[in-house]
Amino acid sequence: MRDLSDDLLEWYDVHARAMPWRVSPGAKKAGARPDPYAVWMSEIMLQQTTVAAVTAYFQRFMARWPTVADLAAAEDSEVMGEWAGLGYYARARNLLKCARAVVADHGGQFPADHAALLKLPGIGPYTAAAISSIAFDLRHVVVDGNVERVMARMFDEHTPLPAAKPILTDHAERLTPDQRPGDYAQAVMDLGATICSPKSPACGICPWRDPCAARLAGTAAELPKKTAKKPKPVRHGTVYLAQREDGAWLLETRAEKGLLGGMLGWPGSDWVDIGEPRPVAPPIHAPWVKVDGEVRHTFTHFHLMLDVMTARVANDATGTFLPHDRFRPSDLPTVMRKAYDLVHK
Repeated sequence: MRDLSDDLLEWYDVHARAMPWRVSPGAKKAGARPDPYAVWMSEIMLQQTTVAAVTAYFQRFMARWPTVADLAAAEDSEVMGEWAGLGYYARARNLLKCARAVVADHGGQFPADHAALLKLPGIGPYTAAAISSIAFDLRHVVVDGNVERVMARMFDEHTPLPAAKPILTDHAERLTPDQRPGDYAQAVMDLGATICSPKSPACGICPWRDPCAARLAGTAAELPKKTAKKPKPVRHGTVYLAQREDGAWLLETRAEKGLLGGMLGWPGSDWVDIGEPRPVAPPIHAPWVKVDGEVRHTFTHFHLMLDVMTARVANDATGTFLPHDRFRPSDLPTVMRKAYDLVHK
């Protein structure tokens, strides 16, 4: 096991991916150390989101709030606005809660203790292990989708996910070294992202090519196996886009709990399964007109189809209107921005 870990770390020292939140192996040898705040920020953003999608958001957040104390002091609406489009908006709410807890309970420093990290808002077992390992070089096994794929192939494990998770975690645990566990965790993730990829793995240049059981068995391309998912249901709803003559928009801040919680959005109906009654009472009295076309968006557990109604109203119209000079479409979550784009196509 130590030989396997050493081989992978040698590969990582040469082929590590460059990421704005990461300290390269060369920089570490020169004395640089990871910033726990940056590691935490990246790990929260990377939950169910790709590196490509996260990079620009991470750079904007770090430029605007360079320390955890800066983030803790930020206005909720500003943080939610910067997060808009990244999805899974509970992460943004927990980001603020966690930053404020770190400042209030830990003097503005992330604790170098796995158990203490687990007590912080929004930090679960995976994130606590990643921060412990990558930021503080403590030996904790880090298992994401890339690691699961690498382990399934290394050990030719045919138990389908998610049932295979504890088996694959056990394999990952036995391979995690005492020395450089943070670099090792990132090395396995890089291996899965760049060589041991879901389709057409590049086995010929893999540092673990020779001992890989699935390569020897000819089964690498079919692993890891996954239990078939149920089809996603389709839900329907209506949103209302009203603009005053002075350019202000009728908007609402969604309830903190539930989908898009705490985000800016258009008033609208509930989102219900097809065939169910759908309340469509407009938020204000206005000459509403249905826009041609519809908004289509996919969430984790369902597809959504939205009708879009629009109206132009007088400056004395009742309701919560956001002045035109303060409205930024980019502050809207993706599904709400799609409705705006449909009106302005």
